[in-house]
Amino acid sequence: MAAIYVHLPFCPYLCPYCDFAKWPYRRSQARRYVDALLVEIGVAPALQGETVFLGGGTPNALPVEDLLAVLRAVRERFSLPPGAEISVEVNPDAGSFDGFAAYVAQGVTRFSVGVQSFDEAELRTLGRRHSADDIAACVAAARRAGARSIGIDLIFAVPGQTVESLRHSIEKAIALGVDHLSCYGLTVEQGTPYAAWQAREPSAFLDADGEAELYAAAIETLEGAGFEHYEISNFARPGHRCAHNWTYWQNGEYLGLGVGAASYLGGERSVATKSLEAYCAAIEAGTEVPREREHLRGDAAAGEAIMLLLRTAEGVEVEPFNQRYGVDILSSYRPAIGRLVAAGLIIASERRIALTPRGRFLANDVCAEFITAGARTEGRP
Repeated sequence: MAAIYVHLPFCPYLCPYCDFAKWPYRRSQARRYVDALLVEIGVAPALQGETVFLGGGTPNALPVEDLLAVLRAVRERFSLPPGAEISVEVNPDAGSFDGFAAYVAQGVTRFSVGVQSFDEAELRTLGRRHSADDIAACVAAARRAGARSIGIDLIFAVPGQTVESLRHSIEKAIALGVDHLSCYGLTVEQGTPYAAWQAREPSAFLDADGEAELYAAAIETLEGAGFEHYEISNFARPGHRCAHNWTYWQNGEYLGLGVGAASYLGGERSVATKSLEAYCAAIEAGTEVPREREHLRGDAAAGEAIMLLLRTAEGVEVEPFNQRYGVDILSSYRPAIGRLVAAGLIIASERRIALTPRGRFLANDVCAEFITAGARTEGRP
């Protein structure tokens, strides 16, 4: 089984912190892209689908009939179990919410709302054009449409953000009755307007200690409200984990469709071209979409899996991991495990390796230890 991801790259406007493959919405360009995407879906491997996620970009920036055509094509091409999780990203400033009921009628079970903040000043800093009232209206429309689950994305470490303003955003989300909340630390990506701002005015951005304080406040607030902290950046009410993203963290197989979309099938990771012109032209010419490919084997595959699994509350289950990757993780990574246990960053037993609460704040450093340890053992018998 594989998770199916479909990339819809058009937005009403472009946010200054975002480096995803995306373009301002123009009808002719979007129509050409949707036509190409439908062709790609039609010739994709007819996999047994597990979940579907329509992301972007801003999927609800498209006309309702275009998004429904994509949903129909996916459901026709891939065999999905009854009641499969089908998610669609929506933004509260992409226009009317009239299409939400039609999405649900076509099988959508879950809405992921791009909010980022409820604070008006932070929204302006982030280049967002919606208001807190727009967010409430969007969530209410998704609920009226019959969505089984509604999630919200927030960003922390926004320039000018305080612990109080972050708590306020989280409390506003909880008050709306959402089922899932993703809380991502701001990442300044090279080539974005934010990168130029940071280079010009580095003091505007929080340091690691400031980010950690905000992250701690988010954890405390959400766990106090009964949300399960099931992945480093993700919190859910019982029964509302994002099954699609869970496949990624379990290093499961997934098929990405569309410009810039990533796939992981049969041990090969590939990423489609991020050029909209190259993507459309290849499909129109009947040729393969240009993509970068990488085969992950041995320690590289094991190291990547450890990095993903450690993001989850369950961590690495030792015996299933050993069977899948053909390694003895406790033996192969013994020095790294010893250092990390001594530092209080992980717990390790014969059954499981997982981050401690403190380790969640230094997850990148923990994962780097395992990746480095794996690199040292490459080529061992």
